[in-house]
Amino acid sequence: MSETFLSELTGSFSTPSAGNPTVAMVEAAYKHHKLNFRYINCEVLPKDLSNAILGARAMNWAGFNLSIPHKVSVIQHLDGLGESAEIMGAVNCVVNRDGKLIGENTDGKGFLQAFKKVDAVSGKKIAILGAGGAARAIAVELALDGAKDFTIINRDATRGEELAKLLVNKLGVSAHYVPWSPGFKIPDSINVVINATSVGMADSGNYDLDIDLGSLNKNMIVADVIVNPPQTNLLKSAAKLGARTIDGLGMVVNQAVIGVKYWTNFEVDPAIMHAELKRVLKL
Repeated sequence: MSETFLSELTGSFSTPSAGNPTVAMVEAAYKHHKLNFRYINCEVLPKDLSNAILGARAMNWAGFNLSIPHKVSVIQHLDGLGESAEIMGAVNCVVNRDGKLIGENTDGKGFLQAFKKVDAVSGKKIAILGAGGAARAIAVELALDGAKDFTIINRDATRGEELAKLLVNKLGVSAHYVPWSPGFKIPDSINVVINATSVGMADSGNYDLDIDLGSLNKNMIVADVIVNPPQTNLLKSAAKLGARTIDGLGMVVNQAVIGVKYWTNFEVDPAIMHAELKRVLKL
């Protein structure tokens, strides 16, 4: 076969995007495995999402990731949804299947794999900070794996109640919404606290969650979806109290392996991605 100078295109649409190191780890995997693919990190504002997707269609992209704030709003622009994305009502990975853009969700699966290296999910009482796309994905996968009790903490009542109802009606678990009041205290009964918001991200400009960090305790598992920096203020505070913590690195590597498999039909080595993440984040 003659050499080709045309690469298959993949990438990410989000804002803010400058602090997202996914491009580095995915490109490292492509290079290591000699896959003729490229990954392009794109700053896409909400008002431009429709045009960005039209552009991906026109350029015949193999697929792309969605991050904050597009994981729910993207659905109206797609041709269909995979099973997990349908349940969650959120998409973080779009796959070009024979010219049709199909929304999938790998966030929850990636988080679940990382969580199970620390403890079993079954029987845990889960508190989730946020009710957006990441929160939906994680909650659904945890419920499917045996978690039965969820507290959804969010400022926007409509979105918080929607996620609680989704868990109750589609998955048959106990779930309720609690308004995110200033200096929110995590209830003592909670076993797992998950930050599924962008607060704490390197380029978000806001590093401290509006919660009472003293309400955390050593018996909790505290997780954060943020990758850059991997040790957020939340995780540092939880670790000082003796709690077990889960950073965003494992989740993002796990979900990226699944996404790359969707796009390339090839299973890349997660160790390559993890090593590159640690290199670029200077860990």
